[in-house]
Order: sequence, then C-alpha cells, then structure tokens
Amino acid sequence: MNVTKRMGITIFVGMLPALIIYIGIALVPVAMSLYYSFFDWNGLSSMTFVGFDNYVTALKDSIFWKGFQNNIYMMISGIVGQLPAGLFFALLLNRSLRGLKLYRSVLFLPVIISAVIVSLVWNMVYGTESGLLNSILSSSGLDSWKQNWLGSPRWGMLSVSITYLWQNYGFFMVIFLAGLQNISEEVKEAAVMDGATGWTRLWFITLPMLKETIWVTLIFSISNSFRVFDLIYVMTAGGPAHNTEVMSIYMYTNAFSNMYFGLGSAVSILILIFSLIAIYAAKLITRRND
Repeated sequence: MNVTKRMGITIFVGMLPALIIYIGIALVPVAMSLYYSFFDWNGLSSMTFVGFDNYVTALKDSIFWKGFQNNIYMMISGIVGQLPAGLFFALLLNRSLRGLKLYRSVLFLPVIISAVIVSLVWNMVYGTESGLLNSILSSSGLDSWKQNWLGSPRWGMLSVSITYLWQNYGFFMVIFLAGLQNISEEVKEAAVMDGATGWTRLWFITLPMLKETIWVTLIFSISNSFRVFDLIYVMTAGGPAHNTEVMSIYMYTNAFSNMYFGLGSAVSILILIFSLIAIYAAKLITRRND
C-alpha cells in the first residue's frame, strides 16, 4: 500500500465519526421529511399516500406566501443590516485598542444569549404601555410617535428584524475579523507606501481580499433568515393576523398544532428548496460582479 493511499484511508477514518453524526442529524431528517411529505398523517393513525397534494395545499395557501414574503424581508434586512454591521465592528476591532478583549466580548455577547431571553428583553423594549422605546418617545415630547410596535402591520416586521440584526451581527463580526487578520501585513504596508488612504485601502484592497469571507457570510445570512423561528415565535407568534409569520412558524403550526405532519414536512422541504435557490441566485450575482 503506497503512502498516498494510506494517508487517504487515515483521513477517511478520522472523518468517519463526524460524517456519521452529520448523516444522522442532517441528511436522515431531511430524507424522512421528504418521505412524510407525500403522506396524509396525523402522527397517530395510519399514513395515506397523497402524492404532491401537501405541496399543492401549501403553495395555494396565502398564509404560506405571506410567510415566504416575510422570510424574504428577513433575508434582505439580514444582508443589508447584519453584514455591514459585522464588517464595521470587525474593522474597529482589528486595530490596537485598549480593552480590545472586553470590546470583543461585549459585541459578541448577543450571539450567545438564548433567543428566548433576547425576545423577552426586546418585548420589554417594544412594549406598548411601559416599553422602553415608547417611554423614551414620551419623555422626549414625541407622544405622537408612540406605536404598538410588535402589533402593528406596518412596524411589526421591522421591529422583529431589528432584534434579529442585534442578536446575530456579532457572529458575522467574528467571521470578518478572522478574515481581516489573515490579510498579509506586507500588502497593507505596500498600499500605504503607494499612498493609499483609509477608504482606498478598504475598497481596493481589504474588500477584494475578503471576497471569500463575504461569500461565506452571505451563505450564512441567507440560510439563517430561512431558519429563523424561536425569535419571532416568542416575540409575536407570527401575529397579528400572520403579519410577522415566517415559513418555519407556518410549518410548526401545521405539524404540531394542527397535527398535519405531512403538510408540515412538505413545508420544510419547500423551505430547503427556497433557501438553496436564494443561495444559488446570490452565487450567480456575485460571479457576475466578479
């Protein structure tokens, strides 16, 4: 047995436990959901094969498309809000600052806090009667600006997306910070010697060298926006009148509240398909820009 083949076997054996775990917690559930999506099943009685009826039911439901619209809203707000915020703080933390470790910990703190706790805290911020935001507006003489932020069809999704941005920007900050620290110091010094200013270095050196990092954060942002559930469920449960409902809440309601496991499984497969389409579209756009 030659050395290359022996190394390949060694690498495969080393990766095998992780591969088995990945198959068990990722691929097998997807396959099971795909299987159940072709059946009418309440979890107790025998399953009845219905073909694509569950998919047709979901695609004909206006509430499902409302959830899809809200997922797109979360995706766009995440890309426009979280990625620039993460890059901004990463650029700040990539400098020699006093108390740098403290700043990193504070900025990353929202990521490690439970989504339930984050939701409860921001519910107190958005509260109608004694919420922090309305109290600040009232004390500033702006009573006309006070709103039922989470219960308003106009402001509900914006309020939720701000909370979503605050919770997750630190995750992207860490990824960008790792990318910035991998940029060679020789490149930076050469740019300074050529007379490149701060903004010039950012646009023509830093961002191009972060291209792969930006692509990774874009994938994470898109996939996270289609998987968001607990934050919105605790804050609004999808209300009022489904105005803040996303596809994952629609899936949960049908599968575990209405006991339509086949329909819920079909919706989960549709969520996967839509997220893959969004990622592929982003890939095409970034390639065209390149």
